[in-house]
Amino acid sequence: MRDYFIRRLLLVPVTLLGITMLVFTMTRLTPGGPLENAMLQAMSGAKGEAGKLGKESRGGLSPDQLLRLEEEYDFDKSIPRAYLNWLGVAGKETKRTRGKFDKEATSIEIQLPGSTEKVRVTRDGPRVSALEPVGTANITGWQARIESPESQKIRYARRMGMPADKVEEEFFWQAVIYQPRFEGLFQGYLGRSTNFGDPVSTLIAQRVPISLFYGVLTFLITYGVCVPLGVLKAIRHRTLLDSVTSVLVFLGYSIPSFVLGIFLLTFFAARWGWFPIAGFVSAEFDTLSLPGKIADLFQHAALPLVCYLVGAFAFLTMLVKNNLLDNLAADHVRTAMATGATHREAVFKHALRNSLIPVAATFGGVLTIFVGGNFLIEKVFDIDGMGLLVFNGLLTRDYPVVMGQVTVLALLLLIGNIVSDFLVALADPRVSYR
Repeated sequence: MRDYFIRRLLLVPVTLLGITMLVFTMTRLTPGGPLENAMLQAMSGAKGEAGKLGKESRGGLSPDQLLRLEEEYDFDKSIPRAYLNWLGVAGKETKRTRGKFDKEATSIEIQLPGSTEKVRVTRDGPRVSALEPVGTANITGWQARIESPESQKIRYARRMGMPADKVEEEFFWQAVIYQPRFEGLFQGYLGRSTNFGDPVSTLIAQRVPISLFYGVLTFLITYGVCVPLGVLKAIRHRTLLDSVTSVLVFLGYSIPSFVLGIFLLTFFAARWGWFPIAGFVSAEFDTLSLPGKIADLFQHAALPLVCYLVGAFAFLTMLVKNNLLDNLAADHVRTAMATGATHREAVFKHALRNSLIPVAATFGGVLTIFVGGNFLIEKVFDIDGMGLLVFNGLLTRDYPVVMGQVTVLALLLLIGNIVSDFLVALADPRVSYR
């Protein structure tokens, strides 16, 4: 069994790379990404300025501006190279600046960013033949590359969706100087949000405690209530208690969580004022005493927590009940009862352990709830959690946020599946992973 779990753990990085590569490729191929949004904003700004000045405007970006914008979002690279940049395997170009060669020139002086010092770049066709300091300039860590007019034309044509031979704009030889920096997933860097401008890891860290609070409470209450309730329903099968609880759990299961949230907000918060309307805590939370903070936190959490719980209650309760009934009808349990075991002994000594095996198998998916949140519930109750973060990221094409969330949730799911297998092995002695 040890070898099996070691193999599973070794497969986690490989599987995670496969998942992130697939999602990363999808973000690159999906239209309407951050680059397109930035282009639209720049074009609308250009039109507005032209209207103010009373002059005609192309209503767009110059070819050079478009290519610089493409580089800003790393869309000038191929998908494999951009993915390696995101992983941190390939170096990103930082502190990038450029200069245009005169038509017949083969060298150019470029000023270093944030400095008065300059470097001289000499080209031999499309290759850099020399990168030299001008005077006493320090060029440690700096690299250079050459962009030919033809390569710029091809990039511009691809971005504009037209054949390269139809491009009328003129391009020049350019030298680009930069400092390579390895910064990506392997270095613990998930990128920077295109909407907020903050590191994705910071945005996630700010929202994890909120989603974790609801996730842990939902897990504890769900398993703490549903497992005993499922056992009780199996013992009292076809009694009034079983019928009434079945109606209640399925009634809650049939109502979408966000619909229930709207109902609870309308009556218990807006109309009767028993609970706050929105938010995770009150605005004056920091000024409250410790008992006041606890009371404020749970007052805000009561209604969202009900919405989190109702959906999980029916599934888990009926899962425990049905599996326990099946195991009570098994031959070995019936034999035990025939040899003198009481019904209580048959339930708790012979049948219950096997009935919990399917419950243990569901634990892998539960881990993602701990930090994944539920964007519908968070939207209704205006809770700034992880679910709402990734939902807004998808709406606004904030792909660094989407990739960061996918990475975290995929990792938790993979680890959760291994934990599920371990719990199944503990619950069922017949299971032997090899």
